[in-house]
Amino acid sequence: MKLKHTYKVLIVIATIVSLAISCRKPDDDGDNSNGGCNGMSTMVPYTWFDPARFPKAVIPADNQMFVERIALGKKLFYDTRLSNNGESCESCHKQNMGFSASEVSAFDKGLQKMPLVNMAWYNNFMWSGRITGTLEDVMFAELTKRFSTDFNKINGIQEYKDLFCRYYGNDNITPELMAKPLAQFMRVLVSKNNKYDRFLLGLESLTMDEKAGHDIFFTEKGDCFHCHVQVLLTDNQMHHNGLDSVYKKDIDKGFYNVTGNVQDMGKFRSPNLRNVALRTEFMHDGRFKTLEEVVNFYNKDVHRGVPNIDPVMLKPGKENGLNLTELEKKQLVAFLKTLTDNDFINNPDFKQ
Repeated sequence: MKLKHTYKVLIVIATIVSLAISCRKPDDDGDNSNGGCNGMSTMVPYTWFDPARFPKAVIPADNQMFVERIALGKKLFYDTRLSNNGESCESCHKQNMGFSASEVSAFDKGLQKMPLVNMAWYNNFMWSGRITGTLEDVMFAELTKRFSTDFNKINGIQEYKDLFCRYYGNDNITPELMAKPLAQFMRVLVSKNNKYDRFLLGLESLTMDEKAGHDIFFTEKGDCFHCHVQVLLTDNQMHHNGLDSVYKKDIDKGFYNVTGNVQDMGKFRSPNLRNVALRTEFMHDGRFKTLEEVVNFYNKDVHRGVPNIDPVMLKPGKENGLNLTELEKKQLVAFLKTLTDNDFINNPDFKQ
């Protein structure tokens, strides 16, 4: 009798366990349809540290970071099979240029590529701010719209099915699932060790010209800091900087194309200025080719009659521009060159 009772108890326990397994929610990082996948491998957690003086980054709870997932994201980043035209993410985002591009994209109707840097701290993306949310949202949009990824083809690549099974517990590769490792790789593209960073930490001094340029940048003299705030070097917000008063092309309308609000006409998101000296084209359409041209624009060529221009551009005493001298313009450019992070552009962890 005792044995029989014990056996019944074991049957009940086994039934409960079986039900628990069958009713268990899918892994937070996966979805309900895992194809023929039997489960995830043991992975190494990635320890995230916010760099000194940086705000706290938010890591989505449904895409926790692991070393293996980041490696999968990097593999996808360099794979031309993701697109329908033979491009990879890297085709337009070169590491030696701070993950920016050398020219505007005909594919994107003449828009310049924004650099992939410190995006873990962003909540809106693209020049026009057309994507909000997380990097996962960005990558989903890129895969489904820009790349038009053929997921039938991707699901025919056994290597990827095995990797997604191993690291996400799911070998049914969908846009939502593929966006996750790509977002993880983008999230670790952190620039934190340029000369300016070391200056802020008291580890290195700026030259006299660099310091003078720094003071122009971060005071009312240049007013750069209003949109390019300390450390992150972007406020990630939409501004009309007086670039145009007539909008000849659709891409020149900026945030208006997202909202349809005339007050947003010509507004663009402030670009991150880290590694800005490595770029060869500036503004949303790449119209300026040097930092000197950019500084000259802000010094004397801003269209101040635009109704929705940012108020910073209309401050008293700035009616005719910044009024910087030739020396001050050179000093400002000298400071901008301190924003180049050689560790970032040479980091072997980011290379193919």
